[in-house]
Amino acid sequence: MPVYDFRCLECHHNFAVSLSYSEYDHHETACPQCQSRRIERIIRKVRITRGDRGRLASMAEDSNLSALDNDPRTLGRMMREMKNEIGANDLPGEFDEVVDRLEKGQSPEDIERDLPDLGGDPGSLEP
Repeated sequence: MPVYDFRCLECHHNFAVSLSYSEYDHHETACPQCQSRRIERIIRKVRITRGDRGRLASMAEDSNLSALDNDPRTLGRMMREMKNEIGANDLPGEFDEVVDRLEKGQSPEDIERDLPDLGGDPGSLEP
């Protein structure tokens, strides 16, 4: 049964009432504290959750990707966010090292030079 939030305009008490959809239009709600019928409905914020694909797709939008070419810190943050979003706990330890280095501002080229055995093929640090 849906719960509706109200505020009394007389005593300013906030309260909630459980009403079925059919009761909502006909129910005469009164403040439980002062019994006043001068009340207003409080509309709370609504949170909409997206699935993993939706969150990852929003990260991969052109506006987010355009900054990656020249900003290793942004690339590192984005890689960490993607790892957290997909819950990838089975990535090799080198992944976190690369992300840490990117977040400190080290370029992907410098990281590849420092860690030559990483991934094997050129461009392996790109998301």
